[in-house]
Amino acid sequence: MTPGVTAVIVNYNAGAELRQALQSIAADIGDAPWEAVVVDNASTDGSAETVLEFQPHAALLRNPQNVGFGRAANQGLAAARAPLVLIMNPDCRLEPGAIGRLAHALNGNPACAIVGPRILDPGGTEQGSARGDPNMLTGLFGRSAALRRLFPGLGVAERNVIPSSLVPKGESLPVDWLSGACMLARADALRQVGGFDERYFLYWEDADLCRRLRQAGHHVRYVPSATAVHRVGHSSSKVRVPALKAFHASAYLYYATHVAPGAANPKRLLARALLAARCWWLVSRA
Repeated sequence: MTPGVTAVIVNYNAGAELRQALQSIAADIGDAPWEAVVVDNASTDGSAETVLEFQPHAALLRNPQNVGFGRAANQGLAAARAPLVLIMNPDCRLEPGAIGRLAHALNGNPACAIVGPRILDPGGTEQGSARGDPNMLTGLFGRSAALRRLFPGLGVAERNVIPSSLVPKGESLPVDWLSGACMLARADALRQVGGFDERYFLYWEDADLCRRLRQAGHHVRYVPSATAVHRVGHSSSKVRVPALKAFHASAYLYYATHVAPGAANPKRLLARALLAARCWWLVSRA
């Protein structure tokens, strides 16, 4: 029987988190047909073997080395058989009813290619999973920026990180992009744009994907009635310095591709200098 949903999970040393992620998917889908494709990026903690507990629903693809998120996710997408694809981090788990509410919003908006839930940290705080396209103020009012935490009600803060309170109860809202920690997409739309851009090793590939989907005529919607819980950075915390470097490299790639195209664009020099300084400062404190 053809599954209704394929879950694609990229795993890298996620430990017990991967089992909890798969359990939450199985519990939420219930008796409906589904499958999971877990792409393992050369984990060494034994977490990949967790997938065997979920056969025949789950399949495991092993990479001999860590090829990055975008490339691994595309491997999962290539193996997906369902019309809907749930892209989810292994350190994320679904709350009951999440997939049904996401699918309802997707099916109710034919021009929509991808939807995402409200994402909470384990303590119940919103992580800011729906966002506006990054600009020069994102560094000051982005998800982890101090100014956004101090002045969350400012228009510039709510443009960068959209609170669920702005969405009428039970409805969805068009947004620029969604966190790749958890999103449900139409498989054909993802294939239309070539899936994830594999130049992004880690971070910012979700913003790039959503932007390219919008450029192709689709739209993106935030569905806060669906909820997922995300333990941020479980895998990247073990390799903090490489993760910081990857974040800033991907941020520059996104900026150079979508905000300041053209090799001679002077904005690129400023962006590269600011990102390099920020990366150096954070690495020095890691």
